[in-house]
Amino acid sequence: MKGVLDDVLRQSAGRGLAVFLDYDGTLTPIVERPEAAVLSEDTRAVLRALARRCPLSIVSGRDLADVRSRVGIPELYYAGSHGFDIEGPGVRHEHPLALAGALKLRDAGEEIARGTLGIDGVQLEVKRFAFAVHYRRVREAQVAAVRGAVERALGRHSGLRLSEGKKVLDLQPDIPWDKGRAVLWLLQALQLDREDVLPLYIGDDLTDEDAFRAIADRGFGIAVQENPRRTAARFTLRNPGEVQTFLSDLARAVEQRG
Repeated sequence: MKGVLDDVLRQSAGRGLAVFLDYDGTLTPIVERPEAAVLSEDTRAVLRALARRCPLSIVSGRDLADVRSRVGIPELYYAGSHGFDIEGPGVRHEHPLALAGALKLRDAGEEIARGTLGIDGVQLEVKRFAFAVHYRRVREAQVAAVRGAVERALGRHSGLRLSEGKKVLDLQPDIPWDKGRAVLWLLQALQLDREDVLPLYIGDDLTDEDAFRAIADRGFGIAVQENPRRTAARFTLRNPGEVQTFLSDLARAVEQRG
């Protein structure tokens, strides 16, 4: 982990930092129920400290209102629903094409709810610009039935796409937008798309790979993974505990160098 910090500090010497963070699996551990992913006060204090030294954004698959309330730091920037819904000090952006997709998501979600009725452990999460089907608590023998219900609904409702995360299937509007494009949009909106700013993105899931690729030619991606897998990130950390330590050390180092 020290090597990661040293490299980030070396590459950012004489430059500013712009930090982007996923929430679930990055700032909090992956848990059985999404509502149980509570940010610790220690991690919140680290985020506050870092936000005093550089622009800090949370980029999450969660609904914007949900992730904003869970983090609870108004001076941060938040991109919810995989970046379709963005808000922060002086910033507000809803992807214009996502509004039409929201109606299709509602209809597909209702069909999925009927198709998974009676399958124990399924948890459906309605978001403004996404519809998530969590199956972490579903028996392995019934996972195929859950996936089948989602795929049938997807086949009957055009204009939607499916993305997969850790034990979750996520329907989104099928438009060219993702976490990576949201990060690039924020860099431009905050006037940080400059040679003297180093973007840093930390995330744990497959949807974060879009962000790793988006900043690969200008910054750093750090993948959070217990078990190694192929990633576009340059570095890895093992778990949210290591992320907290890294961010704390980064905040202190940036403060010390002024």
